[in-house]
Amino acid sequence: MKTMRKNRNQSSDNGNPLASGLNWDDARIFLAIARAGTLSAAANMLGLGIATVSRRLERLEAALGVALFSRHQSGYQVTDEGAALIAKAEALEQAGQSFGAAAEGLGQVTGCVRLATAENLANPLIIPSLGALFARHPELRIEILTGIQTVNLHRRDADLAIRMVRPEQGNVTLRRLGVLGFGLYGSSEYILQRQSWSDVAKFDKDDFIGWTELNQRFPAAQWLDRALGGGACRITTSTLASQIAAASAGLGLAVLPHFLAREAGLVCVDAELGVDQPIWLVIHSDLAHSRRVRVVADHLAELFLAHGPALRGEP
Repeated sequence: MKTMRKNRNQSSDNGNPLASGLNWDDARIFLAIARAGTLSAAANMLGLGIATVSRRLERLEAALGVALFSRHQSGYQVTDEGAALIAKAEALEQAGQSFGAAAEGLGQVTGCVRLATAENLANPLIIPSLGALFARHPELRIEILTGIQTVNLHRRDADLAIRMVRPEQGNVTLRRLGVLGFGLYGSSEYILQRQSWSDVAKFDKDDFIGWTELNQRFPAAQWLDRALGGGACRITTSTLASQIAAASAGLGLAVLPHFLAREAGLVCVDAELGVDQPIWLVIHSDLAHSRRVRVVADHLAELFLAHGPALRGEP
């Protein structure tokens, strides 16, 4: 017995003293709090109770022997020691996700796929199609991200994304889904009114509905800037839904996707815009062979192919 005790002590002294107390899964808790800023938001993100998140953070800090956050009434702020560990924790997260993706090929399609896309594609097109996908894969779950914040595939904010601008760098796999066509639209009442004008092709008397200053990178916003010669729109918004509402109210003309404008009953004005945009499906290369991601990617490819004429604006 004495020999056995001596060997255990030697193992503890020569090995990593943190190994017995460090639970690597707690790195997930640390990252969630660092990203969310509060225990409650992190708990909601992880699907855990606040008490569980707090207890596991305390366990991680005790195992590491450092404070990872400073506690404030407004939330949790990462300490210098915590900031130094974020990259390492993200590496653990990515390794775990890659391991899970590889294991998925051994069984049925299960788990959650996070898809980042624009709300104007999610609500009228993607979400209504998911019932058929879930019927084929009942264990599959999908999280759709449509916020205005930047989604970073490399940080694994999402597993795949639908974008209108082709990424020029990064470890990603691309698939072209189609083209989103745009036209110049107004309400039937507005179009009827402008038909009495002498030269409607010049747009001199038209009111326009445009994008706010933060959205001037959009091709539609750049066309409006050229058409107005630097002048101001009658109304500017930050969403397509608001632009459709403004056009439907007869407030002016707006550059809108054909399939959304026609669904709203708007009328297209004959004008050469040149602002059609390709639609790209972007997947992190590490997940390109994941069964759950591939199933969703194939579903989206079939969906956009079926709706290709409407998206392009063909009759």
